[in-house]
Amino acid sequence: MNLEISTDPTRLDVDLIHSFLSERSYWAQGRPLDVVQRAIDNSLCFGAYLDGRQVAFCRLVTDRATFAWLADVFVLEDVRGQGIGKALVAAALAHPDVQGARLLLATRDAHGLYAQYGFSPVAPDRYMTRPAKASSPPGPGDRG
Repeated sequence: MNLEISTDPTRLDVDLIHSFLSERSYWAQGRPLDVVQRAIDNSLCFGAYLDGRQVAFCRLVTDRATFAWLADVFVLEDVRGQGIGKALVAAALAHPDVQGARLLLATRDAHGLYAQYGFSPVAPDRYMTRPAKASSPPGPGDRG
Protein backbone atom coordinates (compact mmCIF):
# COMPACT_ATOMS: atom_id res chain seq x y z
CA MET A 1 0.00 0.00 0.00
CA ASN A 2 1.44 3.34 -1.10
CA LEU A 3 -0.23 5.76 1.36
CA GLU A 4 0.71 9.42 1.61
CA ILE A 5 -0.76 11.96 4.00
CA SER A 6 -0.43 15.61 3.04
CA THR A 7 -1.47 19.02 4.34
CA ASP A 8 -1.02 20.60 0.90
CA PRO A 9 -4.36 22.33 0.23
CA THR A 10 -3.76 22.31 -3.53
CA ARG A 11 -3.96 18.50 -3.54
CA LEU A 12 -7.39 18.31 -1.93
CA ASP A 13 -10.19 17.03 -4.15
CA VAL A 14 -12.86 19.47 -2.97
CA ASP A 15 -15.56 17.86 -5.13
CA LEU A 16 -14.84 14.47 -3.53
CA ILE A 17 -14.84 15.98 -0.03
CA HIS A 18 -18.09 17.83 -0.68
CA SER A 19 -19.74 14.77 -2.19
CA PHE A 20 -18.83 12.56 0.76
CA LEU A 21 -19.77 15.08 3.43
CA SER A 22 -23.04 16.27 1.88
CA GLU A 23 -24.30 12.91 0.62
CA ARG A 24 -22.77 10.12 2.75
CA SER A 25 -21.88 11.49 6.17
CA TYR A 26 -24.38 11.63 9.03
CA TRP A 27 -23.03 14.92 10.34
CA ALA A 28 -22.95 17.12 7.22
CA GLN A 29 -25.91 15.99 5.09
CA GLY A 30 -26.75 18.67 2.54
CA ARG A 31 -23.78 20.91 3.40
CA PRO A 32 -23.38 23.28 0.42
CA LEU A 33 -20.17 23.32 -1.61
CA ASP A 34 -19.40 26.94 -0.69
CA VAL A 35 -19.60 26.06 3.02
CA VAL A 36 -17.29 23.05 2.53
CA GLN A 37 -14.83 25.26 0.66
CA ARG A 38 -14.91 27.94 3.38
CA ALA A 39 -14.35 25.29 6.07
CA ILE A 40 -11.36 23.93 4.13
CA ASP A 41 -9.93 27.42 3.58
CA ASN A 42 -10.07 28.18 7.31
CA SER A 43 -8.79 24.87 8.69
CA LEU A 44 -5.63 22.81 8.80
CA CYS A 45 -6.60 20.03 6.38
CA PHE A 46 -5.20 16.56 5.84
CA GLY A 47 -5.71 14.41 2.77
CA ALA A 48 -4.79 10.73 2.57
CA TYR A 49 -3.74 9.54 -0.88
CA LEU A 50 -3.49 5.93 -1.95
CA ASP A 51 -1.38 5.65 -5.10
CA GLY A 52 -2.09 9.34 -5.75
CA ARG A 53 -5.88 9.10 -5.35
CA GLN A 54 -7.46 10.94 -2.42
CA VAL A 55 -9.22 8.36 -0.24
CA ALA A 56 -9.63 10.12 3.10
CA PHE A 57 -9.86 13.55 4.69
CA CYS A 58 -9.95 15.33 8.01
CA ARG A 59 -9.44 18.84 9.24
CA LEU A 60 -8.43 20.62 12.41
CA VAL A 61 -10.15 23.85 13.31
CA THR A 62 -7.44 25.44 15.41
CA ASP A 63 -5.76 28.56 16.73
CA ARG A 64 -2.50 26.58 16.34
CA ALA A 65 -1.61 27.19 19.97
CA THR A 66 -4.17 26.17 22.59
CA PHE A 67 -7.18 24.57 20.91
CA ALA A 68 -8.06 22.25 18.03
CA TRP A 69 -11.31 20.59 16.94
CA LEU A 70 -10.93 17.43 14.84
CA ALA A 71 -13.69 17.48 12.25
CA ASP A 72 -15.01 15.91 9.05
CA VAL A 73 -12.98 12.71 9.35
CA PHE A 74 -13.82 10.18 6.66
CA VAL A 75 -12.36 7.31 4.67
CA LEU A 76 -13.95 6.23 1.40
CA GLU A 77 -15.91 3.01 1.72
CA ASP A 78 -13.86 1.02 -0.81
CA VAL A 79 -10.60 1.38 1.17
CA ARG A 80 -11.83 1.05 4.75
CA GLY A 81 -10.25 -1.55 7.00
CA GLN A 82 -6.70 -0.88 5.79
CA GLY A 83 -5.58 1.43 8.60
CA ILE A 84 -5.94 4.59 6.52
CA GLY A 85 -8.20 6.32 9.04
CA LYS A 86 -5.85 5.51 11.89
CA ALA A 87 -2.87 6.83 9.92
CA LEU A 88 -4.77 10.00 9.03
CA VAL A 89 -5.85 10.72 12.61
CA ALA A 90 -2.36 9.97 13.92
CA ALA A 91 -0.85 12.41 11.40
CA ALA A 92 -3.33 15.13 12.32
CA LEU A 93 -2.72 14.71 16.05
CA ALA A 94 1.07 14.68 15.51
CA HIS A 95 1.09 17.93 13.54
CA PRO A 96 3.48 20.43 15.19
CA ASP A 97 0.87 23.22 15.19
CA VAL A 98 -1.38 21.36 17.65
CA GLN A 99 1.20 19.97 20.07
CA GLY A 100 0.16 21.05 23.56
CA ALA A 101 -3.30 22.12 22.38
CA ARG A 102 -6.56 20.88 23.92
CA LEU A 103 -8.19 18.63 21.33
CA LEU A 104 -11.92 18.05 20.98
CA LEU A 105 -14.14 16.12 18.59
CA ALA A 106 -17.68 14.86 18.29
CA THR A 107 -18.61 11.38 17.11
CA ARG A 108 -21.67 9.20 17.11
CA ASP A 109 -20.02 5.91 16.31
CA ALA A 110 -16.21 5.92 16.65
CA HIS A 111 -15.56 6.30 20.36
CA GLY A 112 -13.33 3.22 20.43
CA LEU A 113 -11.15 4.54 17.63
CA TYR A 114 -10.59 7.92 19.23
CA ALA A 115 -10.01 6.43 22.70
CA GLN A 116 -6.86 4.86 21.21
CA TYR A 117 -5.54 8.42 20.76
CA GLY A 118 -6.29 9.56 24.31
CA PHE A 119 -9.76 11.05 23.77
CA SER A 120 -12.32 10.49 26.52
CA PRO A 121 -15.94 11.55 27.07
CA VAL A 122 -16.52 15.10 28.28
CA ALA A 123 -18.46 15.88 31.43
CA PRO A 124 -21.99 16.73 30.26
CA ASP A 125 -22.27 19.93 32.29
CA ARG A 126 -18.94 21.45 31.33
CA TYR A 127 -19.38 22.34 27.66
CA MET A 128 -22.19 24.21 26.02
CA THR A 129 -23.23 24.53 22.41
CA ARG A 130 -25.14 27.00 20.31
CA PRO A 131 -26.75 25.47 17.24
CA ALA A 132 -25.96 26.97 13.86
CA LYS A 133 -28.48 29.48 12.63
CA ALA A 134 -29.35 30.18 9.02
CA SER A 135 -27.70 33.41 7.97
CA SER A 136 -30.00 36.25 7.10
CA PRO A 137 -29.38 39.67 5.66
CA PRO A 138 -29.10 42.49 8.17
CA GLY A 139 -32.39 44.13 9.02
CA PRO A 140 -33.11 47.83 9.48
CA GLY A 141 -30.98 49.24 12.25
CA ASP A 142 -28.54 46.29 12.24
CA ARG A 143 -24.90 47.25 12.03
CA GLY A 144 -22.29 45.17 10.23
